[in-house]
Amino acid sequence: MTEELLAKIKQLPPLPESAMQIEAIYQDPNSSFNDMVKILEKDPLLTADILKAANSPLYGFSREINAISQAVGLFGMGTIRGFALASIVKKSFSLDLSPYGITNEMFSELSKRQHALTTAWCIRKENKLLGVLSPAAFLVEIGKVLIAQEVMADKKQTEFFDALKELQDVEAAELKVVGTDTPEVSSTIFAMWKFEKGLIEVIKYCQEPEKADPEYQKAAMILKVVRAAVPINGIMTDDSVASAKELIVKYELDMESFDKALESAR
Repeated sequence: MTEELLAKIKQLPPLPESAMQIEAIYQDPNSSFNDMVKILEKDPLLTADILKAANSPLYGFSREINAISQAVGLFGMGTIRGFALASIVKKSFSLDLSPYGITNEMFSELSKRQHALTTAWCIRKENKLLGVLSPAAFLVEIGKVLIAQEVMADKKQTEFFDALKELQDVEAAELKVVGTDTPEVSSTIFAMWKFEKGLIEVIKYCQEPEKADPEYQKAAMILKVVRAAVPINGIMTDDSVASAKELIVKYELDMESFDKALESAR
């Protein structure tokens, strides 16, 4: 990673107190749903963001979720933690994804669809993994924000666009032009913010799950599949789904649950 990117990461502001409180509640084995609800209710703007996200059609609820306690009950603490951290973290950045050829709205949709697919896929058989996968799916792409800033600062937009077109692989283009990629930048950000090891490992090795610690490899595999299924423009295609299914076969993951998840997340 370049010294310029490392400097940008070190200059990021610390996370607000609300994020620290959410993390403390989530990591405390003695905490309850009510403890999480009480923390969230202290921040009306954050609560509004979570309810807006929870009411997305991507999650398929027929009735409106109008209370944070209802949201925590339906989604569980792990997923609500993901909603909350995504809202808080993204407010720490000035977004301009133009080097990638996408708008801020498309970038937001990318995160939402990756998260929705992850949740729908894992909610029943891999629910225990959602504590780390929910925030990882929401936040894995945040490194693109700093990479885009670096590309623009170095006036390499044309070079980057050409690399994206030539290689047809976002991480490969990032490595060619900037010398690092999204998973490395994102995981470095969360390491600086002192997030737990599992979240950092899953994000860092989501393109190479076999390099993660054994206890996090399955979550990293799932995140790799989801990122293959939902490409950078946030639109799943027959080709992207086919690529994802090849990985599911390779990693011996649950295809039936994935097919059901596609019905709600597309």
